[in-house]
Amino acid sequence: MTTTHDAGTFVTPRDLDLFRTLVITRVLDVDQVTAVCRFQSVRRTNRRLLKLVRAGLLRRWFIGSPDGGAKALYGLSPQSNGLIGETNRALVHWKRDAIITGNLFLAHQQAVNEFFIQARFRPSGFVCEQWRNFREPISASIPLMPDAYFEVRRGSTVFPMFLEVDLGTETSKVWRRKVEFYLKLALSGEFERMFHEMRFQVVVVLPSIRRLDAIRAVIAKRTEKLFWLSSQDQVRSAGITAPIWLRPVGPTKVALV
Repeated sequence: MTTTHDAGTFVTPRDLDLFRTLVITRVLDVDQVTAVCRFQSVRRTNRRLLKLVRAGLLRRWFIGSPDGGAKALYGLSPQSNGLIGETNRALVHWKRDAIITGNLFLAHQQAVNEFFIQARFRPSGFVCEQWRNFREPISASIPLMPDAYFEVRRGSTVFPMFLEVDLGTETSKVWRRKVEFYLKLALSGEFERMFHEMRFQVVVVLPSIRRLDAIRAVIAKRTEKLFWLSSQDQVRSAGITAPIWLRPVGPTKVALV
């Protein structure tokens, strides 16, 4: 195990796994850290997180909680970043112990993280083997930047998927362009060249049923394929493997795999 010389805190393999997960998620709350680290109780999670914060291995911030209190969020520090050999691209540069309000980046990242935690740490019937974030377009010829690319495996079958988390801030014009880019990615051979798989799905999570219906109508004007759509509430309550997904056309809800 590695130690931090300034605080004498032992860094465990579980801590390192948490740091590597934070490269993907940027921020996590206590419940999410509990799932990632497989702690048996939130109390144990809080105790470990406090040690890591005091040792300078994690940064901490706060957001308002539904009950009127404050909920802590945690992210990488330069010290923990160095332990796992990462660059500074995953660091969040908010003031220590700041209260974060009205932050669109945070709202979007939390929505993406919720899906990631379910796929990676709360799977039902499949294994999420790969998760990739994008900080630049997929290719020069297809200026598309999904929220994530991931692969799930059920038995011997691999299901490649792109994730789009919509907060209701993108116009219909933006969505029409996204649909065209995904179709180009599917039909041009670029996806197979880059990801070494034949076909993919696009998973779209939306903030409400009304927004889902609007984006679904935009997609349906161009294609009946590729896209699976559901709402944040349905994903949160039923889980991503439940039959909660609508295709661009048709009334029947289906499962992703």
